[in-house]
Amino acid sequence: MLVSRGSRAATLVACATFLLATSACGTDKPEEATTQQARLYGTDGNMLNSFPAELKDRADLVDGMKGTTPLTPLPEDFKSRLRSVDPELSDFLYSAETYDAIMISALAAQLAGSTQPEAIAQQIVGVTNGGQRCEDAATCLSLARSGQDIEYRSVSLTRAGFTDAGEPSTASYATLHFDGQQLNDAKTEFVGAGDESAASTKTPPKPRKQREGARTGAPLVIGGLLPKTGELALAYPPMAAAAQLAIKEINAAGGVLGEDVTWIDGDDGTSPAVAKATVARHVEAGVDVIIGAGGSGISLAVLPDVVKAGKILFSPSNTDDGLTKADDKGLYFRTAPPDSLQGRALADVILRDGSQRIAIVARKDSYGEGLQAVVRAELEKAGITTDRIKLLTYNPPEGESAPPVDFATGAKEVKDFGADAVLVIGFAESAQVIRALADAGVQIGH
Repeated sequence: MLVSRGSRAATLVACATFLLATSACGTDKPEEATTQQARLYGTDGNMLNSFPAELKDRADLVDGMKGTTPLTPLPEDFKSRLRSVDPELSDFLYSAETYDAIMISALAAQLAGSTQPEAIAQQIVGVTNGGQRCEDAATCLSLARSGQDIEYRSVSLTRAGFTDAGEPSTASYATLHFDGQQLNDAKTEFVGAGDESAASTKTPPKPRKQREGARTGAPLVIGGLLPKTGELALAYPPMAAAAQLAIKEINAAGGVLGEDVTWIDGDDGTSPAVAKATVARHVEAGVDVIIGAGGSGISLAVLPDVVKAGKILFSPSNTDDGLTKADDKGLYFRTAPPDSLQGRALADVILRDGSQRIAIVARKDSYGEGLQAVVRAELEKAGITTDRIKLLTYNPPEGESAPPVDFATGAKEVKDFGADAVLVIGFAESAQVIRALADAGVQIGH
C-alpha cells in the first residue's frame, strides 16, 4: 500500500517531539546503558534473505531486524519470469532496476537508430518521458522501430520518468522485517517518495525509423559489471537473473536494430581494481553499454575510465547522492533512486519505534557515509537532537583475502552511548559489525 509522504512525515515529527518531551519528564535518573536494549536496523545492502548466513552460528541476531530498500511491489508474473531463469532465487533486490536498465538501453538504441553510445545516451532520459506509453519489450520495440516516441513504464519505473540527470524522479521503498532468519513478506510495507514534477521535460532527438537493410552498427553489445564476488555478492543472484531475463525478452521480441542483443558477463568484485579490469576488457570487446557497478563507490572509481572510452555506465543499484552531479559527460545513468529519498524512509522506520538514542554505523565509503549523513539530517529534522545521535564508520575489507572488519572499539562506544537503536549501513561485511555489537554486550532487542 502506498502511503502519503506528507501525512506520514507530519505524524512522525509529532511523535518524535512527544517522545522526546515525555522522556525528560518524571525522572532525573541517567539512562542505564548496561540494561539498554537496542533495536537493529539495516539497509538495501543487508536486508536480504541471504544475509543471515553471513552471521554463521549467530544468525539469530537478525530476528526482529528492520530496514528499507528501494523496491516496488513486484508483480507475481515478473517474479515467475525471474524464477524461470533462476529457480533457486530467494531475493529480488534490484532485480526490477536491473531489468529496466537493460530495457531502457535497448529502447534508446532502437530510437537512436545506432549503437553509438553517445547517440544512445541522448535518448535514454526521453525513453522514460512523454510519447506513447508502453510496458513490455515487444510493444515498446515495435513502436520504436516505427519511429514512434515512447514513454517506457515497467516494474521499477511506475509513476514518473527520469530527471535531467538521468535518474528516477520518484521511487518506492519497502520496509522489511526479519522474523527469525527470513524476511516476512506479510509485514512488508511500501511507501512512495520523490516528486513527479522533477521528471525531465526536455525533448530528445527525433526517433529514427528503422530502414530495411540500413547499416546501424548492430548488434548492440551490453556488458555486465555486477557483484559476482566481494562484499555485495549476496545481492548478485536477483540482478543476474533480471539481466538474463531482459536480454531473453528483448531478443524474443526481435532484438535491436534487426539483430539480437549481445550480453557479455562481467564482475565488479565489489572492488575498484576488479571493476577497472572488467571495464578494460569490455572496452576492448566493443561493449556499448555497461550495466553496473553494484556499489556506488565502485562506479565512482570506474566512471572516469568509462567516460574516457566513450561508453555508457548504467547502474541498477547505485544510490550515492554524489553521483547525481558526477562529471560523466552525459554517459552515466541509474534506475536506483538516490539516497536522499532512502534516508527519509529509514528515518521514518526508526522514529516509528520511538527510538531516542540512535547509533548509525556505516561502511567508510561514498555509499555508507552518504546515506549516514542523510539519515542523520532527517532524524534531526524530526526533533532528535545531535547529542542523541552517534555516528561511527568502519573500513570495509579490500579484496577476498582481506582480514575481517574489526569493530570492537566502535561496538564498545555504542554500548557506552546507551543506544536504543542501531542502524548498520553496509553489505555482507556488516555481519561482522553486528557480531561485534553482541560481543560488546549491546543487547539486540526485537
